Amino acid sequence: MASLPLLQPEDDCALVPALGPQLVGIARLAAAGESIREGHNVEYFTIETRSILNRCNVPRMPFAWTINPFRGCEFACKYCYARYTHEFMELRDPLLFERRIYVKQHVRSQLRRDLKRVKPGEEIAIGTATDPYQPAERRYEVTRSVLEEMANYRGLEIGIVTKSNLVLRDTMLLRRIAEDNQISVTLTITTLNASLSRLTEPRAPRPDLRLDAITALHRAGIRTGVSMAPILPGITDQPADIEALVRAARQAGASYIFGNPVFLKPCSAAVFLPFLEKEFPHLLENYRRRFADRAFLPNAYRKQIGQLMTRLRLKYGFTRMADRQRTYDRYALEAEGRDPRMKIEKQSDQDPQPEQLGLF
Repeated sequence: MASLPLLQPEDDCALVPALGPQLVGIARLAAAGESIREGHNVEYFTIETRSILNRCNVPRMPFAWTINPFRGCEFACKYCYARYTHEFMELRDPLLFERRIYVKQHVRSQLRRDLKRVKPGEEIAIGTATDPYQPAERRYEVTRSVLEEMANYRGLEIGIVTKSNLVLRDTMLLRRIAEDNQISVTLTITTLNASLSRLTEPRAPRPDLRLDAITALHRAGIRTGVSMAPILPGITDQPADIEALVRAARQAGASYIFGNPVFLKPCSAAVFLPFLEKEFPHLLENYRRRFADRAFLPNAYRKQIGQLMTRLRLKYGFTRMADRQRTYDRYALEAEGRDPRMKIEKQSDQDPQPEQLGLF
């Protein structure tokens, strides 16, 4: 990918506000980014970074390294947990996460330098905070540049998470990588209802297009799966709807599936709760009460989701337990100050299943 034009260092100060505290770190880099395009109430900027490859120092996560080719995400998912990442750039309005997209520069040379730090068995997750195949990728090809560099290596473990069928553009490249590395592509699908998806994920591709992408990747020999995260109480948590999605994923060729309940940090709640007030007003007070002093839903509800997912995986032939589902439980318990070693229980397909999940 040809690098996008950057401002010269002597011009950087012109973009830093003259009044107020001086910006430092990533906030200064963001302020120095050049506006390169506008459209659909979205503006794109360049941004320099020290490295495209970031170490994940959270032991509970199933991956050791992360790559996010962009800062911000145009898909504008109402529940998105990653809006807080724009706050690092002193962009406090949570809506700016979907309206100001920062395109990282010089990623291939950075990755060539930094892949030496990755040890055997350490997974690299692409798309943990922003979608690597959001609309900006079609024009700027940052994700493709990352994959082109990875194709030169052997023994890497790579996982891609996306909501976009644009990933099919890179099918041949993914096949090249898979010859000498382990790679999987996870499509996030939270509902089969296209109208509902348009409300909760306004600018993401339709669910049927994501299922079609799973089928195409599966036929190309790429290991694929489905993330049903987040499951929204009272909106997408009907057991019959969850089962329909699990069944559709299996029919499409997915080899694994997992689903976790929503969690709402303050920056996420600032967007999600007004959305509820407009589209699902009968749920608003319940959500407010549930998330008033915590980001996570009660352990009992998470356990119900876990039991249901375990039963459905067994029913439809998903034999591998999804590590990320258990990871979510550990994350939630630690956030609540409880010891996850005492709370994570082995789930059985014999656990009783409710007709209706008991929260809302």
